[in-house]
Amino acid sequence: MASKISTSFISPFVIHFNCKNSNNKNKHLNVPLLFSSRRLLPASCKMRQRSFGSQQKRQHVKKGSPDQQRPNDADLVPTSDGDSESESSLIDREPIDVEHTEEQNLGSVFVPELKESLVLNCDGGEELSTSQLDNLISMIRNAEKNILLLNEARVQALEDLHKILQEKEALQGEINALEMRLAETDARIRVAAQEKIHVELLEDQLQKLQHELTHRGVSEHSELDVFANQNEPANEDLVLNNSEIHSFSKELDSLKTENLSLKNDIKVLKAELNSVKDADERVVMLEMERSSLESSLKELESKLSISQEDVAKLSTLKVECKDLYEKVENLQGLLAKATKQADQAISVLQQNQELRKKVDKLEESLDEANIYKLSSEKMQQYNELMQQKMKLLEERLQRSDEEIHSYVQLYQESVKEFQDTLHSLKEESKKRAVHEPVDDMPWEFWSRLLLIIDGWLLEKKLSTSEAKLLREMVWKRNGRIRDAYMECKEKNEHEAISTFLKLTSSSISSGLHVIHIAAEMAPVAKVGGLGDVVAGLGKALQKKGHLVEIVLPKYDCMQYDRIDDLRALDVVVESYFDGRLFKNKVWVSTIEGLPVYFIEPHHPDKFFWRGQFYGEHDDFRRFSFFSRAALELLLQAGKQPDIIHCHDWQTAFVAPLYWDLYVPKGLNSARVCFTCHNFEYQGTAPAKELASCGLDVQQLNRPDRMQDNSAHDRINPLKGAIVFSNIVTTVSPSYAQEGGQGLHSTLNFHSKKFVGILNGIDTDAWNPATDTFLKVQYNANDLQGKAENKESIRKHLGLSSADARKPLVKFT
Repeated sequence: MASKISTSFISPFVIHFNCKNSNNKNKHLNVPLLFSSRRLLPASCKMRQRSFGSQQKRQHVKKGSPDQQRPNDADLVPTSDGDSESESSLIDREPIDVEHTEEQNLGSVFVPELKESLVLNCDGGEELSTSQLDNLISMIRNAEKNILLLNEARVQALEDLHKILQEKEALQGEINALEMRLAETDARIRVAAQEKIHVELLEDQLQKLQHELTHRGVSEHSELDVFANQNEPANEDLVLNNSEIHSFSKELDSLKTENLSLKNDIKVLKAELNSVKDADERVVMLEMERSSLESSLKELESKLSISQEDVAKLSTLKVECKDLYEKVENLQGLLAKATKQADQAISVLQQNQELRKKVDKLEESLDEANIYKLSSEKMQQYNELMQQKMKLLEERLQRSDEEIHSYVQLYQESVKEFQDTLHSLKEESKKRAVHEPVDDMPWEFWSRLLLIIDGWLLEKKLSTSEAKLLREMVWKRNGRIRDAYMECKEKNEHEAISTFLKLTSSSISSGLHVIHIAAEMAPVAKVGGLGDVVAGLGKALQKKGHLVEIVLPKYDCMQYDRIDDLRALDVVVESYFDGRLFKNKVWVSTIEGLPVYFIEPHHPDKFFWRGQFYGEHDDFRRFSFFSRAALELLLQAGKQPDIIHCHDWQTAFVAPLYWDLYVPKGLNSARVCFTCHNFEYQGTAPAKELASCGLDVQQLNRPDRMQDNSAHDRINPLKGAIVFSNIVTTVSPSYAQEGGQGLHSTLNFHSKKFVGILNGIDTDAWNPATDTFLKVQYNANDLQGKAENKESIRKHLGLSSADARKPLVKFT
């Protein structure tokens, strides 16, 4: 059992004891004991005397303050002046001697009891080390010191609060006096303002009177000289006026002095008002300090309440600790009994093992005796058998001598027969050497020779039958046609043709004539896997003895640096498109040992001079034109292939064109094979565009022919190839089962001719021993280069090389 107490001052003290279980020697019982009782934590602050002090402390506190009651948490926060007075009186009544006596007796009361409580006997009576006891005692003393500091801080906070409240009362009295003075000054200011207005009015009247007097004085002075003797009454009036002016001037002076005194009083009042404002600001500051002190006091009270709760938990844990002591003692008794029983069982087992060893030794000795007995009997039987075999061997030896003599005679006769047959075979081999295929020439040589013969046929320099016979000789790699080609190297074209015509003779072809019509071929025109399949499959069929030719569009973006002997034939092939005939220039070359025909359309739209292979808006027109031009090339060249192999939707037009247009013209020897490398691209277009290549839209825009399954006004070339081909293949058996991207109904209907064939790999092109793109070449016998290539790829891609054994995987 474990309990975690988290406060700012008390930390859990947990001691683990490992006790052996009586049933399993390898398992231990973990008993965490928490020492946190009242006698281990003698509280020395007056906040803890309520429920957690020792009995002596309670009595001492009661004697010191019998009428004292503990304030709860709500009483610690002053809310009014009365509360502050009660709290100050409470602080004054608090006995201070209790704290000092408790602090002095802390070590004497705590340490002996702690040491007595920590004496436990477990695992054969092992005791806790003194270092652990010292650490525990020091931790508990630190906790007690923290609690004392907390109480001192609380007492100091209460004293500060009392002082603040007294200062607040004094300030409140000053504020009230200042408010009264402020009211008096306001009244005096109002009176002064009224008097000031009255003075201003009097000054205006005085100025008017002075103005009148000055005006009268000037007029009277001027008249005085003239009428001095005549106006004596007027002089008397003037004297009266002067006396009035003098009295008015006196009143004016008194008013001015009174006005100055009023101004001085106003200045004094303003200064007193400013001092009152400063006092208000000070009161606000004192209020803020008071609120901050109250908040800190609340925090201290909350921490103290948490510590009290923790101490309550510790008191409950003491009871549990005592229960655990009793359980540990019971377990020790059970463990002692179990150890006694185990010792008895071990002694019994040792006795049993000794008896078993003795029994095993007796059994081994018995087995050895039996074996020796059996071996002696077998030796006797073996000796008898050996004697019988000796007799039989002597008889057989005599017979073998006779047989050897007869075999020698037969051997001599067979040697004579072998010499006769060898002589006859030599003669036959000399006769057949002329007609057997020649293997010392590369496939590029035979492909170049085949292209020469096709060029002569297209240029009308050979008849169809003569070209067919010469093709068959090239196909069979006849040594005579090779010798004829070597002889004609220095001759002109006419002499070479006559030399080749002498070789024409009837022969039977042993392989198939396959023509691939495709949009790609590696390495000259490659976008994806289609180019690799066309080149690799053509080379594989060629090695098996089949005649393979390839027809491609002549793109402007091909890798012409990979083509060595590209040349144009002196012939123009015309093909139908958009209701008229367009000329096509034919180029020939040998690529990867295969004869390749490139068709360059002379069309104003420049179908294959766009700078890219696919992705044009008129791809449907481009490749339908190419499909018809390719079949026109086969027809005009007089070729009669066994298989026409077309790939993907770009050459899917070949199948319907072949059966609807070119079989009636005589190109009827072949069967059509269509391979779909990706069902996602189907090349659909409006049905009317199919008429450009000469096909009948009304006949083919039907659900069972070339009509798209999802849009009845569109033509699907891929569907047409599936319908019109003799066999349909795809790149793997699993891909054949994936549904066909909307063509599942068509594939299900033609499922008998639909098959998936897994793509192979061209071991010549993908040979790490000759691959120039690798940094280091390697083979099966030397794999060091593979690791170097892997490290090179990591550096090129910026990958970490910390773990060289980590696999490197590429997804395409």
